Amino acid sequence: MHTEPTGRLIERALEEAGMSQRALADVTDISQSTLSRIISGDRDAKLPELVAISWATGWTVARLTGDGTVAERALCAARATNGSAMESMRTKLIEFLELDEHLTDLGIPAEV
Repeated sequence: MHTEPTGRLIERALEEAGMSQRALADVTDISQSTLSRIISGDRDAKLPELVAISWATGWTVARLTGDGTVAERALCAARATNGSAMESMRTKLIEFLELDEHLTDLGIPAEV
C-alpha cells in the first residue's frame, strides 16, 4: 500500500541525494519539466524513468514508489566477511531483483 505519493517520495530522494531537479534531469535525460510534473503528481512516472531516478538518487524503485514488493519478498541470509556490511549487501540484492523484475516486465527472457 502506498503511504506517500510517488512524486513526494522522489522529492525526498532528491533531498537526501542533495540534488536539484535540474541536476536529476541532466543525469537521467528526463526533461526538468517532465520531472516537475511527476513530482507535482500531474504525471505518472514510467518504469524506465523510475529506474533512471533510482540509479541517480540511490533509492530503489520500490522505495520511490512506496511499493516494497520486491524488498518484502527478499530475504537475505549471508555471512559478512572482510568488513562487508549486511545492509549494503541487502540493498544491492534488492537492486538486482528489481532490475530482474523490470527486464521480465519488458519481456526480456532470462538466459537458461
